[in-house]
Amino acid sequence: MLSKRIIASLIIKDGTVVQSIGFSQYLPIGSPEIAVEFLNSWGADEILVLDIGENRTKRSPNLALVSALSKRSRVPLTVGGGIDNVETMRQLIKGGADKFVINRMAVERPEIITEAAAIFGNQCIVVSIDVRKTKDGRYEAFIDSGIGATGKDPVAVARERARLGAGEILIRSIDRDGSKKGFDIDLVRSIVEAVDVPVIAAGGCGHPQHVLDVFQKGKADAAAVGNMLHFSEHSVNTLKAYLAHHLPVRLDTYASYRHFGFDEHGRPLKRPDAELEKLRLEYHPKEVI
Repeated sequence: MLSKRIIASLIIKDGTVVQSIGFSQYLPIGSPEIAVEFLNSWGADEILVLDIGENRTKRSPNLALVSALSKRSRVPLTVGGGIDNVETMRQLIKGGADKFVINRMAVERPEIITEAAAIFGNQCIVVSIDVRKTKDGRYEAFIDSGIGATGKDPVAVARERARLGAGEILIRSIDRDGSKKGFDIDLVRSIVEAVDVPVIAAGGCGHPQHVLDVFQKGKADAAAVGNMLHFSEHSVNTLKAYLAHHLPVRLDTYASYRHFGFDEHGRPLKRPDAELEKLRLEYHPKEVI
């Protein structure tokens, strides 16, 4: 069984990492460069950078930022936001990106998927599908950060994108974004069952159990986790240690938490006093040494 991937997701607005809530509210977190350094050292399998910019429909990727982040990342760097032609993709690759995410352009010019896949390889092409539930309970694909309705069923969209050459599908629930209520398992599972390429689940993660559920019940190949990773030390390490009790994950950081138990909030439990006593540091005078 292949190891499941934890993809650390950074939403960037005006050069700052932000906490996204429902694709409509954005709370500042901090520097993208610092975030990438920490997430690398904590064991993220990949870094996903989505630059939503000031203008949702008329923007270009920040190539200088991508270059700066790539110098701090030792894991694959996936970049999205404002990508509308193959030349931009070429510049991103030169700047250090390993993959790129396209969303709006995949709707307006779906042939760009095939064109880009022929040049860079399918493994570089991630197609993002943002999804809302309509008033009558149907799922619908959206563009432009959840503003533009396409009228299309996300399962049909995913099938078509995979057929055109997408190497991965990133499925994001707008309704769950920032909610901490967990991934939309039914949505994710429907996409997984419809395509033969890896599916990345995004939107709603607030507890390690949510990630376990989307892997075990939703059958996702990877989970993109954003807000939950930004507010505690070693957040990726502890998440993966929680998962390691149930399924294979890459767990090779200096602090693995492999043998820790976890409380109801998914936080590592305190080690027994007897064990901590053995680790107690003692001062030895120079003459003893």
